[in-house]
Amino acid sequence: MATATSVADGGPSLRRYMADNPGAVIEDAAREHSVTPRAVLEALPEPMRRFVPGDRFEAVMQDIAGWGEITFIVHTDDAIFEITGEIPKGAMGHGYFNLMQPKGLHGHFRPQRCATIAFVERSFRGKSSAFVAFVNVDGGIMYKVFIGREEGGALRADQLARFRALVSDPVG
Repeated sequence: MATATSVADGGPSLRRYMADNPGAVIEDAAREHSVTPRAVLEALPEPMRRFVPGDRFEAVMQDIAGWGEITFIVHTDDAIFEITGEIPKGAMGHGYFNLMQPKGLHGHFRPQRCATIAFVERSFRGKSSAFVAFVNVDGGIMYKVFIGREEGGALRADQLARFRALVSDPVG
């Protein structure tokens, strides 16, 4: 795993690479350039990414819980897990943000490990894409939440509006 924590570690070549390849898989670009995923997110052209502090974790997650069907992705070196469905509301308890439902996505997140939250809008494989990446204190991506799509493949307009409002006023 790379130890770099900012785009400065990737230098101008990483910025150029991301300007030329904004749809690159974040984790693959990080591995190829020996930087963290956070550095890759920071190297995206500015109009494609915005960041809010990790202490907004609970507020962001509670808002996303009202978006309806999304795709939740965890990308490791060994696998990419995708869950399509709704994120349930959660609550803090015993140091964790707990998603408590018997089926679908459930579990326990450590919000104190979230350093920043990235809101990314870009083209990916020829389609518009928008996701929220929860970035940990080590510069890795904890998980991503992708905006859902309509039947024809377009991003859901209602979710995109919520996404944009949340990045403008993340404690909303």
